[in-house]
Formats: sequence, structure tokens, C-alpha cells
Amino acid sequence: MPSPKIAYIVKRYPRYSETFIVNEILAHEAAGLDLHIFALRPPADTHFQDKIARVRAPVTYLRKPAQGRMNPSVNTLTPNSGTYFWAELQEAAKVMPSLWAKLGDAAGERTSVVYQAAWLAQEIRQRGITHLHAHFGSIATSVTRLAAHFADVPYTFTAHAKDIFHQDVEPEDLRRKLRAAATVITVSDYNVAHLQQRFGRDADQVRCIYNGMDLGELHYQPPTQRSPRILSVCRLVEKKGLTHLIDACALLKQWGCEFTCQIVGTGPMEGELRSRITALHLNDWVEIVGPRPQGEVFELMQQAAVFAAPYVIGSDGNRDGLPTALLESMALGTPCVATDVTGIPEIIRDGETGLLVAQRDAEGLAIALQTLLTQPDLRTAIATQARHLIEADFDITRNAAALRACFHSRAAAAALQEV
Repeated sequence: MPSPKIAYIVKRYPRYSETFIVNEILAHEAAGLDLHIFALRPPADTHFQDKIARVRAPVTYLRKPAQGRMNPSVNTLTPNSGTYFWAELQEAAKVMPSLWAKLGDAAGERTSVVYQAAWLAQEIRQRGITHLHAHFGSIATSVTRLAAHFADVPYTFTAHAKDIFHQDVEPEDLRRKLRAAATVITVSDYNVAHLQQRFGRDADQVRCIYNGMDLGELHYQPPTQRSPRILSVCRLVEKKGLTHLIDACALLKQWGCEFTCQIVGTGPMEGELRSRITALHLNDWVEIVGPRPQGEVFELMQQAAVFAAPYVIGSDGNRDGLPTALLESMALGTPCVATDVTGIPEIIRDGETGLLVAQRDAEGLAIALQTLLTQPDLRTAIATQARHLIEADFDITRNAAALRACFHSRAAAAALQEV
């Protein structure tokens, strides 16, 4: 049987904050997987991680109907998006005659989703792709579900956080994606339990595979001789809980604790956070440094005495799964203080692999930060056990292999059905 060809479908590629997807792709390529990347949108970030240059897989961007396909004979676009929508379906039906009979399964989807799915389905057939995998259970999986249906190939997807917890998630839409997928991967046992409780038997095929990391580039250094610096790396959004970190820093200052705090990242709350820092007279203690390349982030992590992960469940229901920056800090030897939300207690075991505090508790957060800032022996003991946990559960080579096993088994089953 020929080796399967796998397509990854994402909303945007590349994205600065989605290093876990790049790690996964690089691990697959190292194992010899024939991989193609399809993105629904072009990149919107201004900064990218260096490792993206190591990805060999070709990237195809699927345009919306208003943009249409270029007509190679005249090199022009017709402005009528409706014309392009139907023209695309007619082209797809030449490759997949059963398309018209399957369009009923697109009921309720946006025109752009159906259009991109038809285009993707043609690419799948023409390139001999045998399995589709989407990241995030939102629009990328909407397109993937239909494309897989049109092209008669199986699909899987990885559900993360916003795509299952946000208040805008439509339960019945997510239910049909769960039901149609060959396997659904999610990034924590907490997420598995949530999906199975909410969707019952439609979520029976959900399983946890942690986001893996390349431990070969994450070299452990014990945190004994470090300046009293607190570090947080994240997007500046509500669910990251940075207002509570700033409030905790105000308490540390009030208590006379020696410290500085660096916040690495950018996002819509940056202005609000800077104003809060100024209002609390913390400009000499707390600094927002903006986004940084991954190599520099790793250096900052290993210079810090403690990593702060004050994550919360947002007012819109949004929350984190298992943030990559938290895992990277644990791997690199920086002890972490984190809140007890979502799947975080699976990896931050209080007093063993980190210190755990309640969300939105600035005083509890400040006490935990002060504890690690002032007790180097405890920092080292926690960092050692955290690294052992990361090595056991988050090695990208092993976790990517588990994911490929899902791809291969489903692709093989589909191939046998065609024989």
C-alpha cells in the first residue's frame, strides 16, 4: 500500500502564536511524511518564528469567492462572486461527479466555506491526498469537513480552547464536526471530559494527545543562580489574566520584595495594561516588551527566576488549553506559578512541578511568586520534576507519532473500502 499523503488545513499560515503546529509539521517531516499545507487566509502577523523556514511542505492559500481563481488564459478576475461560486462547483463536479448529490450536507454553511471546500476537494483528488487534518474546530474544520465529504477521504481535527469554549461556538455545528470526523484530537484530559460531557456519544472518538515540543532545542538549566525576574509570555488578551499579574506585582512592591517583571507579547489589551502599570506606579518594575523571536524568548525564560501563568476563564467563556509558553518554561528549567483552570492542573502539580493558585487571586499569586523568588532550593526541586514530566508526556517525536497513527489507520481503512 502506498504511503499516505496528508493535508494540514489551518485558518492562517504561518502564525506567530501557533508554534505547536509548526513543531508538529516538522516532526512529521522528520519521520518522512508526505505533507501539504492549505491555509484559508494569508498570514496577518508581522513577526514569525525562525523555525518556519525549516518547513518543506508546500503551502496553498484557498481564496474566498470574491477573489476567485485566476483564469490562466486571460489572467483576470470576474468581480461577480456568485458567478465564481457556481463556476467553482461546476469545475469541482468534473473531478467529483457525486458533488451535486452531496451538497445537501453543506446546509447552513457560509458560501465562502462551501467554495473553499470545493476547491480544496479538487486539490485533494488531483494531488492524491488520502487524509485531511485541521487545527481548531472552527472555520478550518468547517472547510475540512465538507472537503473530506466531497472528496471521499477521512478527516481528523485537533480541538484546542477557543474553538470549544468560547460563547460564540455553535453547539450543533461542533456536534456535526465531531460526528463526521474519523478521530478528534484535543490537547488535555480536561478538554476530553468537557466534550464528552457536553456531546455524549458524538464525542466518543475524542482522545487526548498533548501538544509536543522538540526537547532537543529546549536545554534544561537549573534555576539556582538567577536574578529575581518574573516572566510572562502570551497574547495580551483577557484570558491570559495579566491584569491580575500586574496587581500581584503591586503587592510585591508594597511588601518590599526585590523583583522585576517582563511581559512578552502583543495584543488588543496592550494599551489597557500599560495604563494599569502606570496607574499603580510600576513602570520601574513591570515592562511590556512586545513580541520576540522564539530563540530570544527561550533566553528570557532561562534568565527568569519564575514564569507567571495567571490564566483565567474569560467573560466570553474563552480560556486556554495548555499554553505552549508554560510548557516551554517547564522544559527549560524555569519554575512556574499558574492558575487552576482547564487542563493546567494536569501538569502543574502544586508543590511538585509548579505552584498552583486560584484564578483572579492577585494576593495568592503574589505570595506564590514571592515564594519562588526567595527560595532557590525550592525553585530547583520544582524545575527538576517539571522537566521530568515534560520529557514523559510532551516529547514531539512520540506525540506526533501517535497522531500519525490516527492518520494512517483512517487512511488505510478508507483505501480498503475502495478496493
